[in-house]
Amino acid sequence: MKRHYLLGLDIGTYSSKGALVEQDGRVVASEAVDNRLEMPYPGWAEHDAETTWWGGFLSIVHRLLRVSGIEPRHIAGIGFSGISPAVLPIDRDGRALRKAILYGIDTRATREAEELQSIIDADEGLSQAGVRLSSQSALPKVLWIRRQEPEVWAKTYQIVSATGFLLYRLARTNVLDIYDAVSFAPFVDSSQRQWKPDIGRYVAPAEMLPRLTWTCEVAGRITAEGARLSGLAEGTPIIAGTADAAAEAISAGLSNVGDMMLMYGSSAFFILRTPRLLTAPHFWTSQFLEPGSFVLTGGMATAGSLTKWFRDQFAPLEVQAERAGGEDAYQALARLAGQSSIGANGLVMLPYFSGERTPILDPDAKGMIFGLGLTHNRADVYRALLESVGYGIRHNIDEMRAEGAEPVRILAVGGGTHNSLWLQIVSDIAGIEQHIPEQRLGACFGDAFLAGVGVGLFSGTREVDRWVRVEQLVRPDPVAHDRYEAFYRIYRDLYARNAPLMGAIGRLVQNAPAQARTARD
Repeated sequence: MKRHYLLGLDIGTYSSKGALVEQDGRVVASEAVDNRLEMPYPGWAEHDAETTWWGGFLSIVHRLLRVSGIEPRHIAGIGFSGISPAVLPIDRDGRALRKAILYGIDTRATREAEELQSIIDADEGLSQAGVRLSSQSALPKVLWIRRQEPEVWAKTYQIVSATGFLLYRLARTNVLDIYDAVSFAPFVDSSQRQWKPDIGRYVAPAEMLPRLTWTCEVAGRITAEGARLSGLAEGTPIIAGTADAAAEAISAGLSNVGDMMLMYGSSAFFILRTPRLLTAPHFWTSQFLEPGSFVLTGGMATAGSLTKWFRDQFAPLEVQAERAGGEDAYQALARLAGQSSIGANGLVMLPYFSGERTPILDPDAKGMIFGLGLTHNRADVYRALLESVGYGIRHNIDEMRAEGAEPVRILAVGGGTHNSLWLQIVSDIAGIEQHIPEQRLGACFGDAFLAGVGVGLFSGTREVDRWVRVEQLVRPDPVAHDRYEAFYRIYRDLYARNAPLMGAIGRLVQNAPAQARTARD
């Protein structure tokens, strides 16, 4: 019987990962490369698309082919996913004209978001969608480039996403799947798979934007030039692909209504399958990856990026030990957090280090460590950091239930699932069971399966159960859950009482990028 291999590749914030997978779900080879997140000014978050996206893709593909020994012509299909939204202007040759502006952690376009929101609110047709723009929206970022960098805009041929950039380089096509296009709401007509005419008036001409399609549709085939550059076979089909979180959800086994993916990445993200398209003011709702599927989505701006921040700033001994061949720094820090106790000995942290997405949708939100005393130590602070993500996850789940969306089965994925203490903390705070899949490669594994759907090896996403098995179940401790209640109430009060001050301190530094540019020039 002829073997079919599928290639999946995901572009993440701090790393990109790829995998070659057989049709039965067996992983033949996997590779990863580190990505450099650039934050040149407060509120900015960027990737160099040429080195990080394209260079990382080439490195992963070359390694996969070398390690696996698979001939490129035996790869039946390719699927991509990437951080979303990511906004990148390119010229006609596919060259990046500036560094890519990343998702909700980049809050530079707050003014553009406010202006577009006022336009939406005043337009009866647009306002019916109930959209509230935030730092997670792509539209304000596109408008920011148009206004703040006219020299870049004048050369712009297309606006692409992370996946769209690879597609354009390999197949000379630019598409965006219906699910990922939610970041352009309400200027996208998902039912008709087209941009609304008003988008040209307020943001950018429709011809500069990607063609809209379903995730698993074959978007293009590798050209002769793409084959020469990548080492892949000319004519290999590439599906449209999707956002990293959606591919991660598929990798976790998200198949039925009531399933919710909880992704522990640099940020936290939630995808809950719903029976119909809901209206939920504090979240984002959209069609999913194929006709007749719907989801409610949300996310926290920071999760794993908080642990990285702590490691880089406050754990030099752990980092040195890791570099010397000792214990992984994150494992050492998890042991450190275990020396503290429930409630971190009276510390409560707000995890809003890059603003916050759902459910508060506040780009001006700021991080906070409350309750510090001279008796506190690093273990307490690190545990408070882990607990802050748990409080944020519970806040989201509480709000989902309030808006009529009930998670039934929670599927946890991402790098954070390797931290058993963190998983238990989240289950205890939120009172939820978490199902951990056996295969933890993540989004690139889901990308490979979606490519299989696209080339006809599977009938749809519900068949992902053929690939995914649950390895671990994390149950909440009722006693710990009760003890966390008082700390959770303080967590909720801290933001409510301090939000005005967060906005005020943010305004003190909002002109820093312009001042820095002036000084540099």
